[in-house]
Amino acid sequence: MSIVTLGVDLGKTVCSLVGLDAAGKVAMRKRLRRAGLVAFVLNLDRCVVAMEACCGAHHLGRVFDGAGFDVRLMSPEYVKPYVKAHKNDDRDAEAIAEAATRPTMRFVRIKTQEQSDVQSLHRARSRLVSERTALINNLRSLLLERGITVAQGRKKLEAELIVFADEEHPDISPRIRGLIEDMRAQWRSLDARIAAFDKEFMTMAQEDVAAQRLMSIPGIGAINATAFVAAVGNAEAFRRGRDLAAWLGLTPRQASTGGRQKLLGISKRGNRYLRSTLIHGARAVLHRLINEPSQLGAWLRDLSARAHKNVVVVALAAKLARTIWALLRKEQGYQRVLAA
Repeated sequence: MSIVTLGVDLGKTVCSLVGLDAAGKVAMRKRLRRAGLVAFVLNLDRCVVAMEACCGAHHLGRVFDGAGFDVRLMSPEYVKPYVKAHKNDDRDAEAIAEAATRPTMRFVRIKTQEQSDVQSLHRARSRLVSERTALINNLRSLLLERGITVAQGRKKLEAELIVFADEEHPDISPRIRGLIEDMRAQWRSLDARIAAFDKEFMTMAQEDVAAQRLMSIPGIGAINATAFVAAVGNAEAFRRGRDLAAWLGLTPRQASTGGRQKLLGISKRGNRYLRSTLIHGARAVLHRLINEPSQLGAWLRDLSARAHKNVVVVALAAKLARTIWALLRKEQGYQRVLAA
């Protein structure tokens, strides 16, 4: 049995394997429990091992790559067109193997253990921020049900809650006051935990040369810098800066036909966390950049004169993504270019 390409459909407990020979015909079908997958694959002759880039794929990719296999990870959406009718695990594995043989297929780079660790920290921080946002929204609805409206902004709500803690309010019962105090304690705990992550990311950025280069870009702080270094490394997987912006979903969708180009809104594909943090950074720095006597400032002023502010923010985020690619590939810091 000569296997040239092995497609692996990863499951939580059971994995499906399909091996293709040199002619592309199915030479093996097998199901294994995940615990025995590594031992089985390592006993095979060295071949292409293809998997979808899902949970656990990067760990297995590092193991198989270290053993001399040609590991190819792919986005699930690129594998889907190769799945035949009546989808099941065996056909998923076959589709993965077939997709890996295509010369135009785009593959995902295997992340190092350090990159995976940093990304896990970012996911943990993002989860805490989401919990804090949900808690704040719950507090606002709790007050609104009692006829109390608070202006937008976390600081304003926090100040209003301090007043409720110091003074009696006729519309708030003692039990609800106790509930609000309990939620305030949760809020303070979440703030402390998020601040601890922020401090850790700042320390990481100060110790990483690539992250320091990215932090020289306006609108890029420690969180953005460490997240991008963990996600794309030195950005060698992208041929140009626009490819990175497209991977982040910051380029327009197309609905072109018959030679007519029709551009829509941004695609919002790819890494949602990176895209959102990049847009937040662009929004925070827009007011300062738009008044600078630089080429970037002139470009922003011209764009602001004919587009909505939100469009300008997203366009600036796409520009920052291209700049990030250039700095990672050329290994140099950001240099502001003055307007002519």
